[in-house]
Amino acid sequence: MRRREFIALIGGTAAGLPFPARAQQRAAKIARIGIIDDAPIWDHFRQGLREAGYIEGQNLALEYRLAQGQPDRLAAGARELASLPVDIIAVYGTAATRAAQQATATIPIVMIAIGDPVRGGLVPSLARPGGNTTGNTILGTEMSAKRLQVLKELIPQLSRVAFLWNSNNGSHQAYLEEWRALAPKLGLHLIFVDVHSPEQFETALAGMMRQRPDALSITADPFHMAHVGWIIDFAAKHRLPAIYIVKDNVAAGGLISYGPSISDLYRRAAGYVHKILQGTKPAELPVEQPVKFELVVNLRTAKAIGLEIPANLLALADAVVE
Repeated sequence: MRRREFIALIGGTAAGLPFPARAQQRAAKIARIGIIDDAPIWDHFRQGLREAGYIEGQNLALEYRLAQGQPDRLAAGARELASLPVDIIAVYGTAATRAAQQATATIPIVMIAIGDPVRGGLVPSLARPGGNTTGNTILGTEMSAKRLQVLKELIPQLSRVAFLWNSNNGSHQAYLEEWRALAPKLGLHLIFVDVHSPEQFETALAGMMRQRPDALSITADPFHMAHVGWIIDFAAKHRLPAIYIVKDNVAAGGLISYGPSISDLYRRAAGYVHKILQGTKPAELPVEQPVKFELVVNLRTAKAIGLEIPANLLALADAVVE
């Protein structure tokens, strides 16, 4: 049989395969997803991918890079993922998203749990993100008033609140503006504590304590979350009430949290990855807002620091650690 006839025969046979067989051939393509700073919370993202039909080792490969929220390492990790290349880069937080945007203008980027993606300069609007970036937001600035109200419920005599922020996080400038606008309305004095490198934690928080805060507020900043165990221990040692966004921080010993379900945002981000892999452009996918919010209280921690949780606050809690 001549070579051209043989190729034609093979091509004709493949074209004549039943649809499921041809679909299996197409499905053999492996989707490569890049992830920066893997952590247990990413299990919800991986679960979402499995629910969408992506199985590691079959039609999915996950590429990981470690940066621990450090700007230079985030930039290096993003560049490495872009040069492989991967099909999509999935990132948590503003700093990681910006690093991915600087690394590539063509590979789709799915950002997760961003405080304020518009004021942080990541997308022009939530409805029309444009470019190669979309994902979801935790509505960080919009939640500031609610979290301060929770603190007021928790500590009726509240007057001085410390806010831990990261000057490397583009969304945090919007947080500061929002907190400055809210403080006079609630009769509060604010103490801003900037920590953007590991060696600053001890000195910065010791300086904070000299200003006698009544409470401390912590965001879901990825760099701070990488060191949240130290923050929780510091608050416990100094009997300082602290409010978090991430409920897992309360399970780990933090006092109270209020905010969107971060695990839900990770699962939903996997849905955006699926849509992009199916051909939808990131610019066509509006940045999603959270639909599920959680109030979690740790009674053991409250008892340890000598704080009684008001009954009305307990009644509103979605979960209580006893």
